[in-house]
Amino acid sequence: MPKNLPDSLPDNVRDNPQDNDNVVLVYTTFPDSTSAKQVGGELVGQGLAACVNILPGMVSLYRWQGVLETSDEVVMIIKTRAGRVDDLVREVERRHPYDTPAVLTFAASGGSPAYIDWIRQMTTPQQH
Repeated sequence: MPKNLPDSLPDNVRDNPQDNDNVVLVYTTFPDSTSAKQVGGELVGQGLAACVNILPGMVSLYRWQGVLETSDEVVMIIKTRAGRVDDLVREVERRHPYDTPAVLTFAASGGSPAYIDWIRQMTTPQQH
């Protein structure tokens, strides 16, 4: 029987989990690099994320409160493990400057074994 996994995980991870050590990528956006770096640093500092990538220069087009909007934003990709996802998502939502931030989770289906092990080590609670 699989361990209890966070509700915010993708269905494919929840349906076929090996355990809470599965690597998960979390996608979000921020209005600027300054706020993204602040939140990202806090996530890594708390051990909720092993690594945060901040990619500037994105343009978003979306409808908000009935109006078509265009915004310059930065993308944040957060690397963590399944057992930390719910706490990480709560922390992003709590610290995010947007009322309704985009926060999406994606299961990593593979990759470099050494890098995956490093993500797991960095997001183990006693490592931060």
